[in-house]
Amino acid sequence: MDLKDRQRKVRRSWDNIRCLVTIIFLFLMALVESKASESMRRENQSTVFEFLILGLPIRPGQQNVFFTLFLAMYLTTVLGNLLIILLIRLDSHLHTPMYFFLSHLALSDISLSSITVPKMLMNIQAQQHSISYKGCISQMYFFILFGCLDNFLLAVMAYDRYMAICHPLHYITVMRGEFCVCLIAGSWFFCCVHALLHTLLLIQLSFCASNTVLNFFCDLTALLRLSCSDISLNKLVIFTEGGLLFILPLSSIMGSYICIGRTALKATSTKRLFKTFSTCGSHLLVVFLYYGTIAGEYFFSSFQNSSDKDIVASVIYAVGTPLLNPFIYSLRNKDIKQALKIVVTRINCFK
Repeated sequence: MDLKDRQRKVRRSWDNIRCLVTIIFLFLMALVESKASESMRRENQSTVFEFLILGLPIRPGQQNVFFTLFLAMYLTTVLGNLLIILLIRLDSHLHTPMYFFLSHLALSDISLSSITVPKMLMNIQAQQHSISYKGCISQMYFFILFGCLDNFLLAVMAYDRYMAICHPLHYITVMRGEFCVCLIAGSWFFCCVHALLHTLLLIQLSFCASNTVLNFFCDLTALLRLSCSDISLNKLVIFTEGGLLFILPLSSIMGSYICIGRTALKATSTKRLFKTFSTCGSHLLVVFLYYGTIAGEYFFSSFQNSSDKDIVASVIYAVGTPLLNPFIYSLRNKDIKQALKIVVTRINCFK
């Protein structure tokens, strides 16, 4: 099978997967909406029809400053990650597994930031902190989905680097286009199921007391604090199923980089050793930032009273981590810089 046939087969497989993911999305959201409507009809058990988002602890005189800051961060996140996707799409030299995974990470980061930041900006500017019950549940669902997807993609990227550095002779045969598509499709599938599980468990609860969410978005742990029902099952699922999806990718990442470190230390070339650790250092920086904030948010303070530290951890996780993606992964990358120069040259020639 030549290269064109293989690329055509990968595109066909990816189109089928996108159709499957779309069908799953429609089915899951219809199921969530029906469950939410059923829960809201139980007026004798749950009287909450909307939630109030507490938002960031901002003083009245500093609203414009924080609005401008977070708007600039959001635009940088969206434009920077869109630039990554565009460059990878246009430059044939970037049609490799590493950049294929990077483009999906960029898309996931755009989605993760877009779920929370626009609503936060609206709350800061318009002082309108209310959100409907369905809107809150939907926001929580997609936040869990894309947060989980980032988790899996970081593990997949670490495995890609492990194969490229530790087994370079087998890299092309193992990291085929079909296998890469399967890794992405599997990540989407497990994250959809993960988000649906927590959403369905949440909408079975009753909210009959306070409706103020002590965060700047509808976070799972913040919503659980508001429930007047028994949340022991929710706690159990978070610490078992959620913990499993947290530990397994992290273990895969650390195992991959331990093997990479051993291989790099055996290298006789100092330049190759420096290049290897430079690449791993950038990735590990985002890994520690991502897993550190998510651990602090969901495990170490899950069912205690919320504080400003929890909100800061949420901001770093939901806003800061997607912002770092273009800088850490791409703008320091020679291939991305070269692709950007080629695109700029083409635009100037077109003008």
